[in-house]
Amino acid sequence: MYNYLNEFLLLMNAKYCSHTLNFKIPGGTSRGVLTEKESFFIAIHNDGKVGLGEVGVLRGLSYDDVPELESQIAWTCDNIQLGLEELYAANAQFPSIQFALEQAFSHLNNGFEHFSSSFTSGHSSQPINGLIWMGDLAFMRDQVSKRLSEGFSTLKMKVGAIDWRQEQSILTALRKEFSPDELELRVDANGAFELEQAVEVSKFLAELEVHSMEQPLRAGRDKELALAAEQMHIPIALDESLIGVIESEAKSQLLDTVKPQYIILKPSFIGGWRGADKWISLAESKGIGWWATSALESNVGLNAIAQWAFTKGNAIPQGLGTGSLFTNNIPGPYEVSGGTLKVSGRINEDWDLSGIKSIL
Repeated sequence: MYNYLNEFLLLMNAKYCSHTLNFKIPGGTSRGVLTEKESFFIAIHNDGKVGLGEVGVLRGLSYDDVPELESQIAWTCDNIQLGLEELYAANAQFPSIQFALEQAFSHLNNGFEHFSSSFTSGHSSQPINGLIWMGDLAFMRDQVSKRLSEGFSTLKMKVGAIDWRQEQSILTALRKEFSPDELELRVDANGAFELEQAVEVSKFLAELEVHSMEQPLRAGRDKELALAAEQMHIPIALDESLIGVIESEAKSQLLDTVKPQYIILKPSFIGGWRGADKWISLAESKGIGWWATSALESNVGLNAIAQWAFTKGNAIPQGLGTGSLFTNNIPGPYEVSGGTLKVSGRINEDWDLSGIKSIL
């Protein structure tokens, strides 16, 4: 019998390009200040159709932030005829490429509507958190004011870089003005604290009924993180700790050792949709909650994460409000309104890809 699938694959070719996203306002974290973010895009061509995917690497943090990353992207494009399954396996050490491949092959078949739903049709929206970057006191207060005026009912504040007393004053002022029923507060330490300090800080946060602290200690300190999960007065959420944990047994061991209350899923860091699904399956079997966030991708990657997240039916506000951070994003049919992310146009048509036209 004639194998049409093989013929389909043999006709494929792929190109890639880099695209540096520039922040409108520098984003401060405990690891430093971000002014730009590099992404790569893979475009698969077949029979007049194009499939686009974003390699959402984050320098200094991604597991595949290695010198060989770009050569691996080039090799993947040169061997695109191998198909998704073989290429996904071949990129086990490059989770951001795995996610780009998932996106590109899906886009080739479905356009930008990876997962058809009431979200992609524009009839439903997703609650998201507003992000407060680190900076001086005036800068952080200004951000809080803007996020509140935009209708957010959940705020995530980066902590651990400026004087903790200043961060305390912001959180205290917020809680005086808004009750826990009116405003959910999360904090993200990005591994800034030592165990004793994290436990002490959590006493204050518990008094303010803060929802959780993301990554209180550095990744890799699993035994201390286990103590943090047990001793801190608010729940902890693992984020960076998930990076580079590839085998299912290692994933399960991490969750069993630390016993976090939540995990945070960034598909570009953990092998895309299927990598995130594996974490969800393990977490839910152990009674651990989760939510998804973007890893500062352009709207191309954000679109893929948001659609997937919506299909999970998780009511927790997701971390998907990054589309407006950049001066040169890839324009797409999304808007943030009233603290939610929604599709504001035609999901398969209202895109401006001129910024990456060299590969289309």
